Amino acid sequence: MEEEVIGMTLDLFHGPEEATGTMTSGGTESILLAVKACRDAARAHRGDAMHRGNLVLPSTAHPAFDKAALLMDLPVRRISVGVDLRADVAAMGAAVDADTIMLVGSVPCFPYGVVDPLPALSELALSCEVWLHVDACVGGYFAPFAREVGRPIPSFDFDLPGVMSLSADLHKFGFCPKPASTVFFRTAGPVAERGFDLDVWPSGRFTTATFVGTRPGGGVAGAWAVLNHLGREGYRALATRLLTMRDAYVAGIEAIPGLQIHGVPDLSILAFGGPKLDMGQVAAGMSARGWVPGMVREPPGLHAMMSLLHEPSREAYLSDLQASVAEASTRSGQSIRAVY
Repeated sequence: MEEEVIGMTLDLFHGPEEATGTMTSGGTESILLAVKACRDAARAHRGDAMHRGNLVLPSTAHPAFDKAALLMDLPVRRISVGVDLRADVAAMGAAVDADTIMLVGSVPCFPYGVVDPLPALSELALSCEVWLHVDACVGGYFAPFAREVGRPIPSFDFDLPGVMSLSADLHKFGFCPKPASTVFFRTAGPVAERGFDLDVWPSGRFTTATFVGTRPGGGVAGAWAVLNHLGREGYRALATRLLTMRDAYVAGIEAIPGLQIHGVPDLSILAFGGPKLDMGQVAAGMSARGWVPGMVREPPGLHAMMSLLHEPSREAYLSDLQASVAEASTRSGQSIRAVY
């Protein structure tokens, strides 16, 4: 089942014939394996088994990269994003030095839901001879189908020659039960480097494809069943519904005086706020009305990672959001009409 899941999903991400992958317990483990494969490949290439290469990533990249770097004692350089909230390729390039081993781009980043400029990052990676990892843990099983239904999602997978590895969570917009993630590599070379291999044990050589020992089979079987049940047509239909819903949410939020969307979301993660509003008060108002508001710190705002569960609640959410904004404005001693 795992082999069939990997085969189907590698095809989705335009994996070349020599590409390979494995299923993991989640995005953090997938990223951990990619960072380890990159580190070990860099060490082998340099002939230095103790080389501490650094990672260069946008400030919006997932903290799992810092987890991996902490475990492997690797320096991390987080670079501020551009005004569009996407990775600043020029600034990342300026941060690359002779010890850099990995660049990172997200599809999309979690804080703002925007896809980083992966074609430009691929060119940078090739010019610097640095490994590029695509973190598509959130959008990997959404973005390809968004493209197929006509949405302007840029190339992000193994179609780009600089992409060496890619992570994508089946248990997010693959709609599969947890735990189910995937990590892929352009070539079979890193396979031996990504997992665990010990040959000093009295019982003989001990190897695992991932870092965990016993792996639950339910996630593998569940993913296999869902992928076969939905197929490409099913995922395209889900992408259409999700994006139609997102557009309606964006229009509704932007119609509320004082609010604006942060960036231009590519999939169904939204962040929004108002420069003259106390978004903490807005969040408190939403909480008092029975919602569980997510928040972003920079710039201050509310955050929503929307699934189809948000579809039937749109009108109620927007109504309560409008009331919470008006309430927050009144409490701050300002009127929305005066601010805008």
